[in-house]
Amino acid sequence: HIDGEKKNLRYGDNNDWVSGEFFVDRKSKFQGHVIPVDSREAVSAAMERLLSNRKIARATHNISAYRFKAKGGSDGFVKDCDDDGETAAGGRLLHLLDLIKAEGVLVVVTRWYGGVHLGPDRFRHINNVARKILEAR
Repeated sequence: HIDGEKKNLRYGDNNDWVSGEFFVDRKSKFQGHVIPVDSREAVSAAMERLLSNRKIARATHNISAYRFKAKGGSDGFVKDCDDDGETAAGGRLLHLLDLIKAEGVLVVVTRWYGGVHLGPDRFRHINNVARKILEAR
């Protein structure tokens, strides 16, 4: 279920994280966050800002993926992901970015573990939360 709490995290001009609603399943909470990026340096700076929020920093997992156009006239993309301990979740998140052809974004799904193993449902929740926040931007 969605508990309806939505919060925008503001950190300055053109560097605003947008955070979505919480999704809760068996006491685990998931929340998506998105910000525009165009370089690895922007990704690092944005992650530092997001993790300056103690509630987010103390979460069990902050799964991330980014995808932006390569500079220099190349048709390629610069992209990467981080599971943050949630095995294979970052790769699935990056696959979602590829499927929807997202450009110039860093997406993070924060999970607070609620004590009950969700099995493969957790991947569905991670992707759904990410898709919702990407659609909202």
